[in-house]
Amino acid sequence: MRIDGKCNTRSRMSFYTGIGIHQLMPDGILGPEREIHGYPDGAKINFVTWSLDGRHLAFSIRFDEEDNSSSKLRVWVANVETGQARPLFQSPNVYLNAVFDTFVWVDNSTLLVCAIPSSRGDLPKKPLVPSGPKIQSNEQKNVIQVRTFQDLLKDEYDEDLFDYYATSQLVLASLDGTTKEIGNPAVYTSMDPSPDQKYLLVSSIHRPYSFTVPCGRFPKKVEVWTTDGKFVREVCDLPLAEDIPIAISSVRKGMRNINWRADKPSTLYWAETQDGGDAKVEVSPRDIIYTQPAEPLEGEQPEILHKLDLRYGGISWCDDSLALVYESWYKTRRTRTWVISPCSKDVSPRILFDRSSEDVYSDPGSPMLRRTPAGTYVIAKIKKENDEGTYILLNGSGATSEGNIPFLDLFDINAGSKERIWESEKEKYYETVVSLMSDYEEGDLLLDRLKLLTSKESKTENTQYSIKKWPEKKVCQITNFPHPYPQLASLQKEMIKYQRNDGVQLTATLYLPPGYDPSKDGPLPCLFWSYPGEFKSKDAAGQVRGSPNEFAGIGPTSALLWLARRFAILSGPTIPIIGEGDKEANDRYVEQLVASAEAAVEEVIRRGVAHPNKIAVGGHSYGAFMTANLLAHAPHLFCCGIARSGAYNRTLTPFGFQNEDRTLWEATGTYVEMSPFMSANKIKKPILLIHGEEDNNSGTLTMQSDRFFNALKGHGALCRLVILPFESHGYAARESILHVLWETDRWLQKHCVSNSSDASAELDACKDEVSKGVTDSDNQAVVASGGGGPELADFEHEGFYSLPRSLL
Repeated sequence: MRIDGKCNTRSRMSFYTGIGIHQLMPDGILGPEREIHGYPDGAKINFVTWSLDGRHLAFSIRFDEEDNSSSKLRVWVANVETGQARPLFQSPNVYLNAVFDTFVWVDNSTLLVCAIPSSRGDLPKKPLVPSGPKIQSNEQKNVIQVRTFQDLLKDEYDEDLFDYYATSQLVLASLDGTTKEIGNPAVYTSMDPSPDQKYLLVSSIHRPYSFTVPCGRFPKKVEVWTTDGKFVREVCDLPLAEDIPIAISSVRKGMRNINWRADKPSTLYWAETQDGGDAKVEVSPRDIIYTQPAEPLEGEQPEILHKLDLRYGGISWCDDSLALVYESWYKTRRTRTWVISPCSKDVSPRILFDRSSEDVYSDPGSPMLRRTPAGTYVIAKIKKENDEGTYILLNGSGATSEGNIPFLDLFDINAGSKERIWESEKEKYYETVVSLMSDYEEGDLLLDRLKLLTSKESKTENTQYSIKKWPEKKVCQITNFPHPYPQLASLQKEMIKYQRNDGVQLTATLYLPPGYDPSKDGPLPCLFWSYPGEFKSKDAAGQVRGSPNEFAGIGPTSALLWLARRFAILSGPTIPIIGEGDKEANDRYVEQLVASAEAAVEEVIRRGVAHPNKIAVGGHSYGAFMTANLLAHAPHLFCCGIARSGAYNRTLTPFGFQNEDRTLWEATGTYVEMSPFMSANKIKKPILLIHGEEDNNSGTLTMQSDRFFNALKGHGALCRLVILPFESHGYAARESILHVLWETDRWLQKHCVSNSSDASAELDACKDEVSKGVTDSDNQAVVASGGGGPELADFEHEGFYSLPRSLL
């Protein structure tokens, strides 16, 4: 985690600028907007939450101060009926600590708030002289393998800083202005009221901390308190977990996933591993689920609810007679759903679904949940007229060979039969079921009185929401959002299919500019933007995911922006890396990567929409890794590449990466062959590297781009490195986003749009140019280039954030 010390929050927080409330009228339309008012102009709003009865809202606000930083957060509440907002605390000196949890409604008139302790002193000062060397030891010869985590604590001073910012005082605050501190200050990570509002489940972390693993693995204590702050009992105190194996599906030892049962007043449940948390250990059962009252009788032991041979994945509660338990195993992609009767020991658990998580065509959907008066969510039971069966609703994505067609099935939980009561229109629109809207009535829901919130969109029409009512299935649209980018409202979108040379079916989404006609306008420059995925079977890898009718969402740095530059965009061409049976997918990574890219490029050329010499490749994170590998191993396919926030040398992530859980020493050849850093001498096409200066994603250290750039420059490659100040794995600052767009546009215009058919001549001409590095006086961006020479002259004179007027 990263902490903004001035606000005492997580860093890089987004915010709202206003809150509006609409009453849903009996006829299904939205009433007029009631704007929440009373807070200062320019306030940044976060953590908006409803009270359990829906009569109040709670939220935090902060302001921009004179030094252009944000203030600490204060908690405000608003009356929904009047829209009037006011501070929760009468004292202006009570601030929210938003490093971990923030606040929660305990009942309709009381909030439990994580506040900055009033007794907190000054910020710890870093010693001018270290007290001694930094020492880490493994003299016990423990086997501790961890992924390449970043932002770890580094020394005792970091530990003191972490305690300073993360320590909270829990405060009960009523809407009438009364307050009460409960418990001692601690690093509280969560507080969860029981459904009957009598107890609190309070989690905290404590020392000894670690310089090896993130805070989520620090010693963790879970306790039960009453809602007025009296200690009831300690549920567990887990030790530091530095030894969780790197094998996927490995977990922490001891109690985990401790929660309240959603269908009971105050009953806890949790899972405990039986394999020591090590996925490589063969044991049955692998996980056991336990339940226990909040205040068990003296000597009362936890009750075993269910035993699992795969890894526990959660429970959907309904009532004493029904709950669904989920388990899965990554290595085999197996996933199972059990039907259990929580309070009927004479009813044996049975498997409801047993399938591959990769097989999206067989996905039966997920049970729809209803909200209880206590604010929890349970499986909604549906009643048909003159029918005593037990029915639930399964909401599914409806994956088919023609794309997703979402559905809603009425499912008989006992007989296993189902009836499709709704399906998305599939010729033009993409519709989904968002939520139940008829769950405010007690008892089972009547099918003929069902009311749903649905969404609807098309290739060119942005998402709108509607209310759908049974039995006539009448639809009433309740939103009318304007098109977010009308300049591209008539873009052309098509889901295309083609085959890899080994017979694997591949898909991609092809976007073409508004008004483009290949027969008249000829082939376009094309941007290929993707991200590889791992699979255990060819059949699953070839399945179609997504819908051709989904609205084209365009983010701040989306490849689709280049439709406005008259590019063809090949978005998300599937690049399955398959390892069937006992084979490891990454042992044939490069071969399958190149084969997938070749198939995609051949398809867009065959269609006449992409110019063979003007196809650029790009990606972010693992997509950047893909980009560099394709330029190294398939230079005949692409004219240039754009790689953002990638990792290029797998020896720097020796204990696994992505879904690879073998170590460097177990799969040395694979690590080396997959690393484009090791093939830097083969990259002859222009490559643009972009990276956040403070990237904290596991494995994608900024050093990865630095060293890869130096390797490229050392072999005379035409390359450019852009380091964005203060940015993490994704980019947030307006200046950074605009600069990324400018860099990308410049790169594509120069090396794709203007690319001649003889790229080798250009490369040879660049080999003699002198590499250069550039920084600006304000330390706003660091840009370096190799093999580029005079190309940078215009850029240097403009300044780093002096963007062309056409782009602004």
